[in-house]
Amino acid sequence: MGPRRARSHVGNHLTPPMRVLVIGSGLAGINAALLASEFAAVTLISKSPLQQTNTQRAQGGIAAAITALDDPQIHARDTIRAGDGLCDPEAVRTLTTDGPAAIERLLQLGVDFDRDGQGQLALATEGAHSTARVLHAGGDQTGLHIQSALVDRLSEADVDVHTELAVTDLAIEAGRCVGVVTDQRETILADAVVLATGGAGALYQTTTNPANATGDGVALAFRAGAVVRDVEFVQFHPTALASDGNAFLISEALRGDGAVLLDAAGDRFMTRAHPDAELAPRSVVARAITETMRRDGTEHVMLDISHRDAAYLRQRFPGVYRGALERGHDITAGPIPIAPAAHYHMGGVYTDIDGRTTVRGLYAAGECASTGAHGANRVASNSLLEAAVFSTRVVTAIQRDDRPAPPPGEVRSLRSYPSGSAPSWQTLRRAMNELVGITRTAGDLRTALDRFDEWREPDDLPAEPSLPLATLTARLIAEAALQRTETRGAHLRLDFPDADCAWQRHSLWQMAVE
Repeated sequence: MGPRRARSHVGNHLTPPMRVLVIGSGLAGINAALLASEFAAVTLISKSPLQQTNTQRAQGGIAAAITALDDPQIHARDTIRAGDGLCDPEAVRTLTTDGPAAIERLLQLGVDFDRDGQGQLALATEGAHSTARVLHAGGDQTGLHIQSALVDRLSEADVDVHTELAVTDLAIEAGRCVGVVTDQRETILADAVVLATGGAGALYQTTTNPANATGDGVALAFRAGAVVRDVEFVQFHPTALASDGNAFLISEALRGDGAVLLDAAGDRFMTRAHPDAELAPRSVVARAITETMRRDGTEHVMLDISHRDAAYLRQRFPGVYRGALERGHDITAGPIPIAPAAHYHMGGVYTDIDGRTTVRGLYAAGECASTGAHGANRVASNSLLEAAVFSTRVVTAIQRDDRPAPPPGEVRSLRSYPSGSAPSWQTLRRAMNELVGITRTAGDLRTALDRFDEWREPDDLPAEPSLPLATLTARLIAEAALQRTETRGAHLRLDFPDADCAWQRHSLWQMAVE
């Protein structure tokens, strides 16, 4: 039996419980649903099966300052250093200060993190972290363990769960979000709606994300009048196995354990690119790999960890070992080919540190939200932490009041409302890969926008209800990328190769009211 919902008594009548609607089934969505179910009637909607999330695919782990040798302030300093001038200090402080409590909650939910020989939580080092603070589970299967524990707790909770049901619009009345419209043409009403729809990596042909990570939350919020922020910042994971089919993620934890990157001549090139070499921030590593491939005329570089003991590698990285082996590569036997792939969206729906958007009644958490904690380049293993920390804060905010967050600066209006839909997923993903990818130019971005403008809105609800939303999010990314005439973090403009202090600010976008 799930937790008993609170009721308030007015005279001899019972006041119905608050209705909370959560969209998404990753760490942010399920954690919010579980917490809200303690006082509200909760509905959780997922357009896919509960296990098909970016949370489930996370390999390396979750970062938090939990030892006496570490401190949230040190964690914050590392995060800000990697964020390339765009981290919101308050959001970073919140993330790192609330981090230890988030880990404790995951332990209480049943996540079995790995432990060392003394029974203490085992910690690893990853890129841009100055000390070992990354917890992991099952070696390199942290996300699988977290997702499984969350789904188990959800099955025990008093939450109304609907899978394979897509949200096509938010219901807005008098400027307030009052529910959602689904692809079944039904409206589900709620007192509070939480967007936890995940990332946007599947807008690209080459990605580490599952096919359902199509940026729906950004488009839903934008169409409802909410402000979206920094949508141009798409992180390309430096090391995805270069093989046929979808990119297979090679965890950053391998580089934390001594893996090195080699060019076509077998030389280690990261030592020349950054003082931290392979453990530099992701944007630095991805850029160096891209420049090396362009210089050598190759489609990949090599990652080598075969100098480590084979038995140790199979035990510490079982998921990577098996996944690479299935694709014809043995990490214990020699270097493997890797190249960057779309991985994480630093931008998203603007929220304050309590998950409030600029629309009353609408909240967001996890990868679809832009808290400002990641800046222009997310630090490894901060993503799961952000999902856990800010989904908890969202539920606290829902109980406290329903005021919207004020915009944090000057907002640009997109006056030509992009209402078209790509003719197919393949067409959209190819355009994003070729024109809005890891390296960008004004010419390519304008070509992408022209192409998006040619696409028409379908006459009826399309067979793929998320495709119009995905097309809108793609257009927003391209538009914001065109406007940011500099290189910063994960945003690499070949025609503007340097950072510009005038652009050390967030980009804020809102749909114009005609």
